[in-house]
Amino acid sequence: MTDQPDRASPPDAEPTRSGAPWRLSVAPMMDWTDRHCRYFHRLLSPHARLYTEMVTSAALAHGDPARLLRHSAFEQPVALQLGGSDPAELAAAARLGEAAGYVEINLNVGCPSDRVQSGRFGACLMREPALVADCVVAMRAAVAIPVTVKCRIGVDEQDDYHDLQQFTERMVGAGVETLIVHARKAWLKGLSPKENREVPPLNYRRVYQLKQDFPQLCIVINGGITSEEAVEEHLRHVDGVMLGRAAYHDPYVLARVEHRLYGEPLPERDAVIERLLPYIEAELAAGTALKHITRHLLGLYQGLPGARGFRRVLSERAHRNDAGVEVIRAALEQRHAPAAAA
Repeated sequence: MTDQPDRASPPDAEPTRSGAPWRLSVAPMMDWTDRHCRYFHRLLSPHARLYTEMVTSAALAHGDPARLLRHSAFEQPVALQLGGSDPAELAAAARLGEAAGYVEINLNVGCPSDRVQSGRFGACLMREPALVADCVVAMRAAVAIPVTVKCRIGVDEQDDYHDLQQFTERMVGAGVETLIVHARKAWLKGLSPKENREVPPLNYRRVYQLKQDFPQLCIVINGGITSEEAVEEHLRHVDGVMLGRAAYHDPYVLARVEHRLYGEPLPERDAVIERLLPYIEAELAAGTALKHITRHLLGLYQGLPGARGFRRVLSERAHRNDAGVEVIRAALEQRHAPAAAA
């Protein structure tokens, strides 16, 4: 299920603190963080822990695990996020993930969409901490790799720190050693998933308090973090920072964070594209449509002259059935001719 790497895989983060492997990560994002996106992000960030889109345990039980779990070894370290609420089914899914080569199994207890709620998983599970604990125990018994949980700070009227504290106690009791916390509560009724990422106010201090109350726990903070300066500030209070939409819409932020945290040299954006071209050519030869890869590149030149022309060429030409790497090169040419792109 794991493709062969075309070069050496990047190293894990150096163990400078207990939460080092989770010091920097990119959030699991539905319809965004597929294997093409992760390959691209790895070119920008040698150290970040990458996450799959959420895969349901039911899909793995009744679908095609080889297709659902496919990834390149170059993406490592990469974690599999699972959605579900049946302990036995999740345990079986975790075993498949470990066998496929993922370094972590993450349980989604934060997604607020109606579809997820109807399947009794995601953020609605914060109301059932005993069930979540049972799921964690079953998965930990099934695999040797870490089992982590990603949650919100609250859900609906359950919005008191004491509730989050009790939920965390349950997770610790189940053996969780790393908790990823989106610093917003979720409204299960009345807000769309998009609104749930924007409307409920951020409460970083509540996550900081969680770290103070559970010092043995690796706490990773997520939500509204957009810059390398913000990453550094959060790392004064918690063990790790997970970037979400910022890493997708402005992917070069990953390179800037790498430079700030690890001293990695800032790569030229054009050079990143050139390094991606062999991967694109191999995927095209295997039958992948160019548009499935280029959609992840649109924000690379965010804020720079020529960015609009670069996006326009990719948006207009990559969807064609015969589109190849010449479309990428044309987009780069347009990027360097900003006057013509206006």
